[in-house]
Amino acid sequence: MATNELIERLLDTTESDAFEGVIDALQALDDSTFAPDDSPKSVAEAAALVGLSPHTLRYYEQEGLVRPGRNSAGYREYSALNLRRLVFLTRMRMSGMTMQDLKRYIALVERGAETEGERREIMLAQRDRIRRQLRELTLALVTTEYKLRSYGGHPDG
Repeated sequence: MATNELIERLLDTTESDAFEGVIDALQALDDSTFAPDDSPKSVAEAAALVGLSPHTLRYYEQEGLVRPGRNSAGYREYSALNLRRLVFLTRMRMSGMTMQDLKRYIALVERGAETEGERREIMLAQRDRIRRQLRELTLALVTTEYKLRSYGGHPDG
């Protein structure tokens, strides 16, 4: 499956019962082999594909989080590797990971396999933050549904 299709599949997954294929798509994105149609993307194409603005892509580049290559005309080109990293960055930012933590994590990734233990610790801390957020959001949802019931009826109606 092409990188574009995998990214779209990941980012379009919104229903809780539709997450079954997400792990497979994530693993496919991590594989080192890609379909032949995985040509580099321009800033605009990459931004549209991962749901970010071109400004945000440039910011991530300035912060050293992603390093797109340049074509013969000097324009930025986002490779499949860059796109995979952007998917990771968007998911981590959405879940509340700080820029400081992202920069630290990416620096560790770029240092290689000897940093896997440190990266795992960062991901464990992030998982704990996400679980806490889920508990807080669940409580907010329950509170909202209670209020809807208090206004006379079922919360779905």
